[in-house]
Amino acid sequence: MASTFQREAAEGPLLIADIGGYTSFLQAVGEAHKDDALANGAVPEAYGLMSSLLDGIVEQIAPPFTVAKLEGDAVFAFVATGAAVLRGEALLGCIRGCYAEVRSRLAQAGEIWSCTCNACSRADKLDLKFVVHAGRYVVQQIAGNRELSGPEVVMTHRLVKNGAARLIGHGAYALITAAAADKLEVLAAPAIPMTETYEHYPPIDAFAFALR
Repeated sequence: MASTFQREAAEGPLLIADIGGYTSFLQAVGEAHKDDALANGAVPEAYGLMSSLLDGIVEQIAPPFTVAKLEGDAVFAFVATGAAVLRGEALLGCIRGCYAEVRSRLAQAGEIWSCTCNACSRADKLDLKFVVHAGRYVVQQIAGNRELSGPEVVMTHRLVKNGAARLIGHGAYALITAAAADKLEVLAAPAIPMTETYEHYPPIDAFAFALR
């Protein structure tokens, strides 16, 4: 029997919160503990950090955002049709609060971990970046799971790879596209304007807000 697809066209904010440096951090932890904890079937404490950080992100942004998917070391979220939308300073406050929560959880982890190896000690080098875009998209139910699709969804994900860190000088930032800033009434004055170019898309203007 053919699958039944439920589709809903929508328009609004799209957000990705991405934990920078986590892949290399886990690789270093795995290498450092390959002959002790991992060899004995134990899981190093550092592996539980991802769950804690993702929990902290979700707690801070949902609501008003709805989580569409957890994508490894990132959270992809949107504002469902009919839900309240954060605008202006309220949106920036939500992002800053989320960043503060992640930094707090990183600090707490460092205080309670028993392992002080060079790899585990690198946890405080992790950072958090945000991409906020806005546009039309389609919400689909596929095999019981909610999926978002459309060109603006693809663009939101491509924007995770950008030059904001070079402009700001570190990896803790919020990149808000001009489309999102206009729709969500975000003042661009304290941000650094920039333009990103991706294959198959026209250049996209954005603003980089430092979070540190």
